[in-house]
Amino acid sequence: MSSPFRRHKQRVLGIMSGTLAPETARTIELREPERSTAAGQEYAALRVLLHGNLRSLSDIASHEARVPVKVEMARAFAPWIEGVLAAEGQAAQDEILVVNLVWAIDYRDFDYALRLAAHAISHGLAMPQGFTRTPACYLAEEVATIANAEFDAVNLDQLLAVQKIVEGHDMHDAVRAKLLKAIGRRYAQRAAHFDPAADNAPAGGKAAYVQTALEALRRALQLDSNVGVKKDIERLEREAKKLLAEGEGNGQ
Repeated sequence: MSSPFRRHKQRVLGIMSGTLAPETARTIELREPERSTAAGQEYAALRVLLHGNLRSLSDIASHEARVPVKVEMARAFAPWIEGVLAAEGQAAQDEILVVNLVWAIDYRDFDYALRLAAHAISHGLAMPQGFTRTPACYLAEEVATIANAEFDAVNLDQLLAVQKIVEGHDMHDAVRAKLLKAIGRRYAQRAAHFDPAADNAPAGGKAAYVQTALEALRRALQLDSNVGVKKDIERLEREAKKLLAEGEGNGQ
């Protein structure tokens, strides 16, 4: 465990690590922090630690067993990363941050992963060596895959945040379809558990959730005919007709 002084120093150096202004970063491939600077030297030292961690992880065969190890390893890089995120307008290529993005998704800290992904994507950071997907595609596909396999693992707000972060970024249609499938199913769940007395109840009531779910699922099917939402759509269409009939019967 590093000292409070050491953690503060790492955070300050993380803030200083962004060596390119945003205007330049959009037209020139991002560089890592200059080794001649204090920030660059700290970054180099942390990269040595990171690569040692990655070698240790490769010795663990079980993906499940790696998860708690990644949680512990990530603590050493948190002060640096907080500094990088605090720099806001500046950014350098940062292997430490993008590897921790991957780890955060693995150990299911999606709020942290979203912060890292927003930085990586907005500043055009590259994924670590060996990754073929862009940060936007990686974020969308990994989170959507988990969300579709483990319903309670990812909430609707987190999925909508992913959708916002990756908006406008190129990726395979099937990946975006997976994300829309996860979003649509969570709106459908909200419809199923709708409480008209709730503070966050939408205008339009339960029908609003049903229609929003249908829009997401229909778009998912449009993007990928094999995404697996046809039954969901059929069920929601029946529900929409039922709600419409009930509304007409009540004179609404």
